Amino acid sequence: MTFDQVIVLGAGAIGSTYGALLSQKHKVTLIGRPAHMKAIREKGLTIIGDAAGTYTMETATEITEIPPKTLLLVTVKAHNLREAFKPIRDLIQKDTTVLFLQNGLGIEELAQEILNGRGKIVCGVVVFGADFLEPGHIRANLGFTFLDIDANSKEVGKFFTESGLVVVNSEDFQADVWRKVVINCVVNPLSAILQAPTKSLVSPQLANIKRSVVEECIAVGQAEGIYLDLGILEIMESNLPSFKNRSSMLQDVLNGRKTEIDFLNGRIVELGREHQIPTPVNETLAQLIRYLEAEKQ
Repeated sequence: MTFDQVIVLGAGAIGSTYGALLSQKHKVTLIGRPAHMKAIREKGLTIIGDAAGTYTMETATEITEIPPKTLLLVTVKAHNLREAFKPIRDLIQKDTTVLFLQNGLGIEELAQEILNGRGKIVCGVVVFGADFLEPGHIRANLGFTFLDIDANSKEVGKFFTESGLVVVNSEDFQADVWRKVVINCVVNPLSAILQAPTKSLVSPQLANIKRSVVEECIAVGQAEGIYLDLGILEIMESNLPSFKNRSSMLQDVLNGRKTEIDFLNGRIVELGREHQIPTPVNETLAQLIRYLEAEKQ
């Protein structure tokens, strides 16, 4: 089966970027905030940076139907998933493939709980950045998408590849989920607390904090059966200078929105408690982000 159309639920910076690339060969409908959807409807979606251009797609602020053979690409934040699916869960058909692209741990379990047997669940890991500049305008820094190696994931991967998206079908998808989480546990809260662009986190003054976050995550991951090493810190450090975007958590804090901290550092802290593993640095970062969230309310 291939897909007749794509619906992007939660079309902010990342979702709009996926939608734009897929729209080059497929019918795409973006579902997002009114001002952003209105701007795209009237003048198209303008992307600068990678994949620069203006893209035309259908837009709406809510889903009223999900036709057969639809790929539902979900990019709402993890903490908004339950609320986002309340009005549409009964619209999901047996042949609807629902692709979850959220940051954090426990996304697949949450997806299964929400859908309760409806549709086909695929989870992915996004390894690129995008900035929401203003309604109708996005800055993209493209990378790739990790997907599993099961049949549904491979089908999505082929569909993505046909539209120029780079896909890696992972032999150890859960380990790749954890690698992304570890990086996010460093980059997202630090950039949000310091209100700094991602590339600036390469600063040697932050070295001990970054290493402590990674070490705590590795220890908790090992207790969960995920075996990582400090090589992930070296990879992150070497890639930081090339990150041109602001982290999603920084964008959320600046816009007064709730962040995904509970699915990142907060989840590491919870798992650490379950396994009696101290996670003081992750806990401090989580508490600071929650403070910033409360201040913006």
